[in-house]
Amino acid sequence: MTAHPGPIVVLGDVFLDIDVDGHCDRYSQDDAPIVDVHAMRYRPGGAGLAARLAAADADEVVLIGGFAGDHAGQQLRALLEPYVEVIAVPLHGSTVCKQRVRANGLRAEDSGETVVIARCDSGDGKVAPGPVPTEVDTALARASGVLVSDYGRGMTSHPQIRGLLRTLAHRIPVVWDPHPLGSLPIPDTAIVTPNRSEALRLLDSASTIRDTGTLARLWSAHAVAVTLGADGAYLCGEEFPAGLRVRVPSECQAAGGADICGAGDRFAAAATVVLAEGESAEPAVRHAVVAAADFVCHGGASSLAEPEPVVVSAMSAADAVGWR
Repeated sequence: MTAHPGPIVVLGDVFLDIDVDGHCDRYSQDDAPIVDVHAMRYRPGGAGLAARLAAADADEVVLIGGFAGDHAGQQLRALLEPYVEVIAVPLHGSTVCKQRVRANGLRAEDSGETVVIARCDSGDGKVAPGPVPTEVDTALARASGVLVSDYGRGMTSHPQIRGLLRTLAHRIPVVWDPHPLGSLPIPDTAIVTPNRSEALRLLDSASTIRDTGTLARLWSAHAVAVTLGADGAYLCGEEFPAGLRVRVPSECQAAGGADICGAGDRFAAAATVVLAEGESAEPAVRHAVVAAADFVCHGGASSLAEPEPVVVSAMSAADAVGWR
């Protein structure tokens, strides 16, 4: 990758993801699987994961996200700060944590295959109203490209942040990874990256993936790239009136049952970096399809998980005032 004149900025909702790994060879009386846990590993989720992935491609990445002052929020920062610059926007409530319980041994015929058997979510944090830190404006003014990673927790509905993004979209590429609970992308977004189910949910029941050009017009976006998992992506928009199917090269196809968690974040981060280098939507999407497929082949988001990070120092009383 070439050098960028400014950082890649990832802006959005940040979570703490936890992989709970174990073995299951018995069930309780109410038929619930009993998992003997042998490891718990932690990784950033949401915009945090997208920023961590962007850091593999860009020399400088800045993450702007909502952070609470609780232990989980401090864990998140400890996981992220070795790789990206973190600008914290105050969060009302607690850090959102998502635990995936994964186990092998569920079926006698399995040969050690690990599968996800449950996901347990906790935390109610949402971005606080009111002025955002001045560092947000400074970082966005320096950006060569912006990835908005929307997970419906308030970052993208904040009026000040939306105003800043509207100004940016006229001069640098803004990629928007949407969420059903999130906000509408701002006009002039370079690429919006819904997955197949998100795109079809926004269209009428008779629609197919070929009808998603409607979304580009609805959002006033230059392009929409619908991610299709192992089938690649479908690119549509003003430069692609007939739509363009971008397939995963055969040599990049993952094995069946591969962990796809985080593939959409990898796709959006890779596309943002390529756009920031001055390329157009088609080469950005082609590169992103390969990057996401390679990411899945190498273990997906779980490949980034670490043992519980050590929080070096507690938040000072002065710092804590802004989190109440």
